[in-house]
Order: sequence, then structure tokens, then C-alpha cells
Amino acid sequence: MDRMKGKVALITGAGSGIGKATAILLAKEGANVILTDIRTDHLKNAVTEIEAFQGEAVAIEHNVSEEAEWHTVIQKSVDTYGTIDVLVNSAGISSKFTDTLEDWNRLLDINLTGSYLGMKHVIDLMRKGKGGAIVNIASLAGLVGGGFNGYAASKGGIRAISRAAAVDFAKDNIRVNSIYPGIIITPMTDGILYVEELKRKFEESIPLPRFGAPQDIANGVLYLASDEAAFVTGAELVIDGGTTAS
Repeated sequence: MDRMKGKVALITGAGSGIGKATAILLAKEGANVILTDIRTDHLKNAVTEIEAFQGEAVAIEHNVSEEAEWHTVIQKSVDTYGTIDVLVNSAGISSKFTDTLEDWNRLLDINLTGSYLGMKHVIDLMRKGKGGAIVNIASLAGLVGGGFNGYAASKGGIRAISRAAAVDFAKDNIRVNSIYPGIIITPMTDGILYVEELKRKFEESIPLPRFGAPQDIANGVLYLASDEAAFVTGAELVIDGGTTAS
């Protein structure tokens, strides 16, 4: 498998869930991958899995909401692999309610500002080269109502900046697309789905008879990051088992 052969991919939030599944899949498809996460123990486990099939990966501790850390990540990536061809902004947190200003700011800092900073610094690098591909992981919460107010605001913001960047940087051969996962079984959703009644309610809202898996989203990222999507930018790929169609 070599759909990503010769490419360098940076994946944030790669220690678990969607980010980890994406990093592993891109590595299996031939990419050199840079995994970042604030949880270094999770990163080590992910890199070990990649190295087990002779994949090429490095791990960098990273708080995506801190711009200085983005400078460090970009420099380490360039020092290691020479460039970055693909950015996947997957790092994020969830909260059902933002009861305080602190809650609100934390959600926006990590989910929205983190994605913005990644785009800002990687685009600067891509413009010096031959372009590249950016895939931002948003959420159905950014498309439909549902009470997750701060989370919805952060993911709706990702939708807006993805579309704007797609138009602004198309001339530089930089493609920017976004993915909108439905209910995916990850450590993040464990905090919601442990309540059996709530879990059953969510499951009944999905036309396909199951919750999503991180691999379902990683498959979408692979397409958008690969040359198969060379004429795709500004797209909004919904992967939700049919939830928004019902």
C-alpha cells in the first residue's frame, strides 16, 4: 500500500482515538508521520504500533493552543523529514456544557485556536514548497444543533476557517478540507456513552446500525490527504452513518 508514499504527514491529537487511527493508516500507506499530543505516554504507544510494521514515525509532545510549541513542532518536523506535505488537525476536547468562561476559553483555545495555529504555520511552510493538503476534524456539532454550546462553537469555527482557507490558498496548491464525524467510539465519547440510556438514544439516531469507529474517519482523511483528492478543496465530508440524512 503506497497511497501516501513519499509524503510527510503531521497529525495532532495522535495519541488516541481518531488521531491515532489516522497516523497508523497514513504510515501503513507509506507516509512518514509526525505524531503530536499532550500525552507523551499515549504517543509512545502509537509510535510503537507503527514501528511494529516498519512504519516511519516520530513523536513530539505538543499543546496545540500554544503558538511557541507550534514553532518547535514545525522546526523538528523539518529537521527530521525536510518538509510537511499533510496536516491533520485532530486534537480536541469535548464538554457537554460550558458553564464558565474558563470552560468556554479552554474549548476554543484547543479546538479552534489550535487548528488555526496549525494551519497558519503549516501553510507558511507549504507555500515555500509545492503546496500540500490540510484536513481539519470538525464534528456534526458544528453543523446541527444539539446543546453542546461551546463545543459546537469551536467546531462551527473550524468549518468556517476551513472553507476560507480553501479559497485563499488554492492558488498556492494547498487544499483544505474538513471532516464531520458522527458518534465515534473513542476515549472522548466514553464520557457520554457510559450512561446506558443516553447510549441507546444516540445509537437509535443512526440509520446504519452501529456507532462509528476511528478507522471510519481515518479512511476519509486518507482520501482527502492523498493525490486521489487532487481536485478536492473546501469539501465537507460527513461521516455519520446517515444521522444527518434522517
